Amino acid sequence: MKVLLFNGSPNIHGCTYTALHEVETVLQKHGIETEIFHVGTKPVAGCIACRKCKDGAPCIFDDDVNKLAARLDEFDALIVGAPVYYSGPSGQCTAFLDRLFYCASAKLRNKPGAAVVSCRRGGASASYDRLNKYFGINSMPIVSSQYWNQVHGNTPEEVLQDEEGMQTMRTLGENMAWLLKCIAAGKAAGVPMPVREAPKRTNFIR
Repeated sequence: MKVLLFNGSPNIHGCTYTALHEVETVLQKHGIETEIFHVGTKPVAGCIACRKCKDGAPCIFDDDVNKLAARLDEFDALIVGAPVYYSGPSGQCTAFLDRLFYCASAKLRNKPGAAVVSCRRGGASASYDRLNKYFGINSMPIVSSQYWNQVHGNTPEEVLQDEEGMQTMRTLGENMAWLLKCIAAGKAAGVPMPVREAPKRTNFIR
């Protein structure tokens, strides 16, 4: 089993990383392989609705979105971490996820997903809600914790002082490990994956 932890912060070892690393430590204790992917500091193009990827082609912007999309079959679960900017996840993070989920959603479908947000003071719950929308639209079981998956602090050192936040991250790691083991046990017992109906779209204006 392998979990991808997506660091949607421009700071490679900042507050968001500190939270994700706490989750990663618990997963590794359970023998689960992990990888942290950093969104980086280069500009990330947003989706331009060209629909060139609609039939399985890569995104027309040939950047790290395509590189990660090509590797998604390696991972059994996804944890997305992001800092809070103006009560929402960072722009780099959402631009990346918009394109990743549109061009490679099938590779993530039915895999557990979890959101982690880091803020100095406010905006955590709104950002957490936004990130969970990616999982909810894609048939991904959303993994929770003992509280909403958030940490508080202006520096990594301050995040480490958020005892409840760090405990929330560890509980998230335990819950993710448990669910992955349950899924593996179900597959071994012959439990089939959910049957997916052909999608239907109902527009409000006809």
